[in-house]
Amino acid sequence: PPAQLCTYYPLNVLLIVSDDLRSSLEVSSPNLDQLASKSAVFLNAFAQQAVCGPSRISFLTSRRPDTTRLYDFNSYWRVHAGNYTTLPQYFKSNGYTTMSVGKVFHPGIASNFSDDYPYSWSVPTYHPPSFAYEKRKVCKGQDGKLHANLLCAVNVSEMPLGTLPDMESTAEAQRLLRTVKDGQSPFFLAVGYHKPHVPFRIPQEFLKLYPLENMSLAPDPDVPKGLPSVAYNPWTDIRKREDMQALNISFPYGPIPKDFQLRIRQHYFAAVSYMDSELGKLLSTLDDLDLAKNTMVVFTSDHGWSLGEHGEWAKYSNFDVATQVPLIIYVPGVTSAVEKPGKKTFPFWDVFQHPHMRFSEGRAVRNVVELVDLFPTVSELAGLKPPPPCPHSSFAVQLCTEGSSRALSIQVLKEGIDVEAIAYSQYPRPSDAPQADSDLPSLADIRIMGYSVRSHSYRFTVWVTFDPVNFTANLTDIHAGELYLLKDDPGQDHNIYNSIMHGTALVKLGSRLPWGTALRQHLLYFTAGSKPNGTP
Repeated sequence: PPAQLCTYYPLNVLLIVSDDLRSSLEVSSPNLDQLASKSAVFLNAFAQQAVCGPSRISFLTSRRPDTTRLYDFNSYWRVHAGNYTTLPQYFKSNGYTTMSVGKVFHPGIASNFSDDYPYSWSVPTYHPPSFAYEKRKVCKGQDGKLHANLLCAVNVSEMPLGTLPDMESTAEAQRLLRTVKDGQSPFFLAVGYHKPHVPFRIPQEFLKLYPLENMSLAPDPDVPKGLPSVAYNPWTDIRKREDMQALNISFPYGPIPKDFQLRIRQHYFAAVSYMDSELGKLLSTLDDLDLAKNTMVVFTSDHGWSLGEHGEWAKYSNFDVATQVPLIIYVPGVTSAVEKPGKKTFPFWDVFQHPHMRFSEGRAVRNVVELVDLFPTVSELAGLKPPPPCPHSSFAVQLCTEGSSRALSIQVLKEGIDVEAIAYSQYPRPSDAPQADSDLPSLADIRIMGYSVRSHSYRFTVWVTFDPVNFTANLTDIHAGELYLLKDDPGQDHNIYNSIMHGTALVKLGSRLPWGTALRQHLLYFTAGSKPNGTP
């Protein structure tokens, strides 16, 4: 590799994935902030579908959901779509010892009930035993009884096994780091933290960081008047919890009582701080083992999570709050200088002692990027040849990328923003109106696909007819559309899709995907002052 990449080569890789972590939060997270201060921080990174299984398979294969053909949790891409090489598999093929702890692939059929072992991993994967109790009646309610609640701050010593999943994952990851410290081959260790995914089963002391009287509602807690019904997600997963059921909330729009909204936000924030504490312990161990000098650290999430914005909760939409993710990449000797012997790169910060700790900003990258970019970017930064671009149809191609390497953005800090950069996301629906399975329809029940384009200046979405048998979208049969101009509407609350007068304000779309071309053509109808047939 180029000499300026790193003094220590080859680079190990520590990939950390947090579950359901949104990017826009004001929380106490000193360890994540410290990592960011020494890293390249991508401020506009977006997932390709805002739900766990499809997003993880997408970024781990560098293929979009229309290529993995996974929109739910019910198929294994190697059988259902194509025998695609994964990110850890690529490193394994290049001499790395690859290991997985916690939730990296989505468990179950989506990863062949094995987390894609032995394709992707050198050794069987680890799942924390205490996760078996995650959805059981372990949450002590006000009645003194145990419930399966959404809000589940607990005394850890009273939990089955006396621990929690992310604590177990940290301990196992630390053990593996000690095992491979003096190994003959470089390592690729992926660690998937479960929090802040629901239920919010977290150590109760983290709630103290966020007194309820200091919490506030989302700035836009109401369902926007111009939001198409097909675009709304009715947050059915959190409705299933006992404490939510007791509220008897109307379907599909609610709303959740304001006092309970504040408690959800409080618990989510506390869950993030808890995850940050586990992250800090892991990074501190990396330091203690003298591995920070030759290990790339990548931190991201599978998607975001709505906290009441647009009257929505959870993921399952195309809004920024659901699709935008943190993406932080530390490369020793590149994003920051390698520390001198005896000085730690990642000292642990106790969030209770340092809740307001502040660090200098890292290398901010403001261009719009996608999670499918992760595979080629990490490969190139590690000194491997990045996968080649995928052809138009790549179902028979084992190794290629539908993303782009962003290594140059990390190696060479440039001012300015590429206003032409585009991120694509999509979300399936079973019907135009919200129903019980709107958030997560099975493949056979998908009838509509919402294809969304995010640039620096706008988000544009069209909801079109989709055939789940042939995996085809009919872009001439448009059920609804959304257009948000971000300079005046950063929260995406004012849909101007049906406002012809704004047509001339639109900018052109990229054409990197077949449907990208069609969406760009669709915009031309606006600029010409007319609409395609079938547009609402």
